[in-house]
Amino acid sequence: MATERHYSPIDRLLLQADSAMRTLLPFSGHPSRPSPAIVQPDSSLNEDDSRHVAGLMRINHTGEVCAQALYQGQALTAKLPQVRKAMEHAAEEEIDHLAWCEQRIRQLGSHTSLLNPLFYGMSFGIGAVAGLISDKVSLGFVAATEHQVCKHLDEHLEQLPAEDEKSRAILQQMRVDEGQHAESALEAGGFRFPAPIKFGMSLMAKVMTKSTYRI
Repeated sequence: MATERHYSPIDRLLLQADSAMRTLLPFSGHPSRPSPAIVQPDSSLNEDDSRHVAGLMRINHTGEVCAQALYQGQALTAKLPQVRKAMEHAAEEEIDHLAWCEQRIRQLGSHTSLLNPLFYGMSFGIGAVAGLISDKVSLGFVAATEHQVCKHLDEHLEQLPAEDEKSRAILQQMRVDEGQHAESALEAGGFRFPAPIKFGMSLMAKVMTKSTYRI
């Protein structure tokens, strides 16, 4: 029977460094699923719409960068092996979203956010601290974060031009996946955060969205 490999602290740090590079370097993440945009028809967006959609997709891309960092930080400090595996698996699924958003941003002739390294570092630290506190808090933070992401996706879907079916297909699939991640975290025993903490997280999310829309 195959046994689980046990990594040393140095091994885990090297794995985290590799994950950070694959998240932050352009086109380093390899999705396991093809982008939902592939089967959608091309559309001709005017300059203003194209710039606006690129800004929305840049926000979502940075959100996926933060998700990667959050999950990796939590996996590093998780106490239970099954929680660590769940975090690592969720991070792998988020790679799809990261790659899809980046592909769409490039198609629109724009760029990913220059602030991604900063947000990655902040999110990694938050995830690591949550994992140190307890697995229950760590899972609860995942659920609260994913619920916040779902709200942003709903807002962005409303703002997309009707003819931009490629971006819409990507965000709709992301919305399904993020909702599943949130529910899975709660079912695994995640703590349901009270309203004041969720409000604080919402304020932090607004700082990220405002700054990455253009930068």
